[in-house]
Amino acid sequence: MSAETVVGREPARRNVELKARDRDPARSLARCVALEGAVDHGVLWQRDTYFVVTRGRLKLREERPGGATLIQYERPDEQSAKLSRYRLIGVDDAAACRAGLDAALGTRVVVEKERRLFIWRDVRIHLDRVAGLGDFVEFEAVAPDASDLAAEREKVARLRELLDVRGEDLVAVGYGDALTGKEGEDRAS
Repeated sequence: MSAETVVGREPARRNVELKARDRDPARSLARCVALEGAVDHGVLWQRDTYFVVTRGRLKLREERPGGATLIQYERPDEQSAKLSRYRLIGVDDAAACRAGLDAALGTRVVVEKERRLFIWRDVRIHLDRVAGLGDFVEFEAVAPDASDLAAEREKVARLRELLDVRGEDLVAVGYGDALTGKEGEDRAS
């Protein structure tokens, strides 16, 4: 049995991610609109409620338009393109789920953002405006089960080049960690 398979559960999904500060949101938007083959899914409002956990991360994402999803994931805090393993669980009653998880685990931080979503060659391009943090660009290249991740890393590298994401723009931690001022290992304390 592989390390990512737990008895009675399906393996986690995977993607290759890269996050960076967006120095010029208008330019990034123009480049995404002009990107051949990119599909613009418009603007989403998202609220991510992160819960206190001892391993990985757990958040409830409420989205308009859309619904709510509980997302469990593990990802290293690195500035480079990194592997993320995740599980998505649909939630019918976001308020009840949020209240129950808060009572059981405690809420660590709430992140609100406006996200412009594009999809290009199975890569989700997020142009995010995060309350309290500013503007970011994020790439998530979804990996099929059998992938060795080379193709996903190549797509992320290509988008980094096309959107002029520089080394000094790269961000190692997620929005929740950035808002709380804590690095990865400090999450559970």
